[in-house]
Amino acid sequence: MADPSFDVVSKVDRQEVDNALNQAAKELANRFDFRGTGTKIQWSGQEAITLESETEERCKAAIDVFKEKLIKRGISLKAFEVGEPASSGQVYRVTGKVKQGIEQDVAKKISKKIRDEGPKGVQAQIQGDQLRVSGKKKDDLQSVIQLLKSSDFEVALQFENFR
Repeated sequence: MADPSFDVVSKVDRQEVDNALNQAAKELANRFDFRGTGTKIQWSGQEAITLESETEERCKAAIDVFKEKLIKRGISLKAFEVGEPASSGQVYRVTGKVKQGIEQDVAKKISKKIRDEGPKGVQAQIQGDQLRVSGKKKDDLQSVIQLLKSSDFEVALQFENFR
């Protein structure tokens, strides 16, 4: 029988992000302090979101509204990367990106952390944009999950396929 294992991934449910975006768009259209400011939020590509407003303050407030909706939908803010509002003619525009997958350098940091601080006999293998962690005992794998949850790697981590 194979050793117990699990996968460390960084995935975001696109439908939940879409729901958060739609809720934020409704709130921006209906809220009194956003009336007449031309504030809009919309998808701009597969994983990018664009916010526009006539003032920089309203643009930053719109970002906060969207982040609030993401939190309510159970999406980690580590999965949403946003820049600073920049003037583009008469409007301020900011682009945010929904991050999917674990980048190679972050995967190496996670693997090193497991090697250095994890229990003996646990291995981590990088497989594309995820990691496969395996070991002899399920208890060791549980302790690795706790170790990774207590660490900060600038990405939202999920643990799946525990067997």
